[in-house]
Amino acid sequence: MATYESTGVPTRASLRILIEGRVQGVGYRAFVDGRARALGLEGWVRNRRDGGVEAVIAGPAASVETMLTLCRAGPRDAHVEMLRVLETGVEAGPGFEVRPTV
Repeated sequence: MATYESTGVPTRASLRILIEGRVQGVGYRAFVDGRARALGLEGWVRNRRDGGVEAVIAGPAASVETMLTLCRAGPRDAHVEMLRVLETGVEAGPGFEVRPTV
């Protein structure tokens, strides 16, 4: 869900994303968790059994955009091959957490 200023510029955004590549076993979830908390975002991150990482990120639109840029880069040992936005307007809940693998 995005909220907008009267100018039509989004002020808040929420996304569910999927990150693929070498993103497990390289500290990717801890990287996302730390950066999201530093940016004051809400949501969660978790590994997927298919080798990807899934996350929900929500908060000020500019911070969400910054987080997407960080997720595309990942931590030093990661190699992100693809980042897809799966859904917008998702509920994130308060705070940010690392969830169990699905």
